[in-house]
Amino acid sequence: MAKKKDTLIEEAEKIKADLAALKKKKKVLDSSSPKKTAKKAAAKPAKKTAKKAAAKPAKKTAKKAAAKPAKKTAKKVVEKPVKAKKLTKKELEEIKRIEELTLEEELEEQLSDAEIENFQIEKVDMERLTNKVCDILAEKESDGMLQGELWKKLKLTNQIGSRLALKLERMGTITREKLLENNRWTYKLILKKTPISTQSIENAPCLVCPVEQKCSLEGEISPRNCQFIEDWVIAELKKPVKAK
Repeated sequence: MAKKKDTLIEEAEKIKADLAALKKKKKVLDSSSPKKTAKKAAAKPAKKTAKKAAAKPAKKTAKKAAAKPAKKTAKKVVEKPVKAKKLTKKELEEIKRIEELTLEEELEEQLSDAEIENFQIEKVDMERLTNKVCDILAEKESDGMLQGELWKKLKLTNQIGSRLALKLERMGTITREKLLENNRWTYKLILKKTPISTQSIENAPCLVCPVEQKCSLEGEISPRNCQFIEDWVIAELKKPVKAK
């Protein structure tokens, strides 16, 4: 009986010790689990809030910053397009006239009639030059000649040649026909009349004839049988022809 009682007491103490160990274990578990929950509860919302606070406003701000100016610029372009001014018929005609304006027409607008008619080239015999122009144009007859070709042949600049052409036209020596040549407006010069030159009669005997008062077509002394005129004509024919 005593042994059985001792055994029961030992088992009871063992059970108590086991219970005490379980209680300690439970306490440890209970004390550790609230900390984890608290950490989770404290950490997770904070992270999400921080993310939301950091990310969302930034995105919205970025969107606003990127979108609003673009919209305003687009509106400005659409609202204020550049409208081309519609030209009147008179303005279009004036533009066309300026595009087709030649050097001669520009000079006519700039110079007076007196300046054109009294045009002189320094150290150049204008009568001789005019005769040379007439000789060249006479060879072309009614076909005329492009003024650019004529100035090249006479070794004149376009500026001087254009003034000369205006002068000769005012004198009634030539006519000018405006035409389009190689996509440029120019003039064809046509001889209208040969200018009077005294060179052909400079040595004529009639100017100093001693019997001029007795000379007549039907008289004894007549140009038809004048020995002076005959000698003068033969002398002129014997002269060498000057190169043009």
